[in-house]
Amino acid sequence: MFLKLPFLEQTTPPPFYQAKLSATRRTELDRWFIGTRSQAYYLRQFAEFDRVGRLHARWNWAAFFSTFGWLLYRKRYLDCVVYCVAGWSFIKVNIAIILAAFEFLFIGFFPEAWHFTVRVLVGGTVWLFWASMVARWADAYYYRMARREIADVLELYPNAPDEQRAHLRREGGVSLVGLGCAFAMFGLILATIVLQFVPIIATQKEQAVIFESYQAANAAQKRVSYIYEQQGKCPVGMPISSRDQAVSMQVVGQVAGVRTDCAIIATVKKAHYPVRYLNGENLTLYRAVLDDGQVVWRCQTSLNKKQTPRRCIG
Repeated sequence: MFLKLPFLEQTTPPPFYQAKLSATRRTELDRWFIGTRSQAYYLRQFAEFDRVGRLHARWNWAAFFSTFGWLLYRKRYLDCVVYCVAGWSFIKVNIAIILAAFEFLFIGFFPEAWHFTVRVLVGGTVWLFWASMVARWADAYYYRMARREIADVLELYPNAPDEQRAHLRREGGVSLVGLGCAFAMFGLILATIVLQFVPIIATQKEQAVIFESYQAANAAQKRVSYIYEQQGKCPVGMPISSRDQAVSMQVVGQVAGVRTDCAIIATVKKAHYPVRYLNGENLTLYRAVLDDGQVVWRCQTSLNKKQTPRRCIG
């Protein structure tokens, strides 16, 4: 991977590097800017950039797991806004384009039950790629910010160490308020996903599973009805399920609560996230004889009224 963030120059010496400073003086200024949190880590990274004489890729776990939170924690507020507006938009466009191409070219090769998981994995892979890009160049970015602020204080306060220290501590260091805002934003995003988007997907999947279950039970009912007419009795125990179906079906001679001598019970068994709650729900198609001797097949279900197919009684 030779890609890098576009605003990071790889010139020698690094941008804003103050060659006239002694190593001791440079370290002192770095300490003021970094603050006490993770100071030893960033001093090592800065020393490495100084030694090499240019910006290069390093790995930053904090930036990988939470670029947004890391930027706020390190007081890079404006850069965080740019990252959220431009960076997230760019990443989302990437995910949308790649998912659309994958949907058109490859999704048909996967079983339908895997489609949701595969889409999540594809989108997650794209996100991880860009998160890795940010993580590889986060230390270089932070080093560049430090060198820029140090160059500014040397120009603004050339002979005033106290003002230099105050300025660097104000512009650098960490912010617990920023960290709190990051956690609040992550909580809001997570809540939005759980409360808004997951139910939309779940509703679509729920309708598909219920429709498939009803169609399978209805097809089995026609077969059982024909055999009943030919043999004059219910083919109790006849195998009517297949491995590919999301329902398990059985033919029984009685059903609790209804008068019948033949019924098909279809029980949902293979519902995946986010509709696992459907597992164990059932549709029952049972044979009934009316007062005039007419034979009809009726339906009842354990599903609630909103979920129940139109021809069933909840």
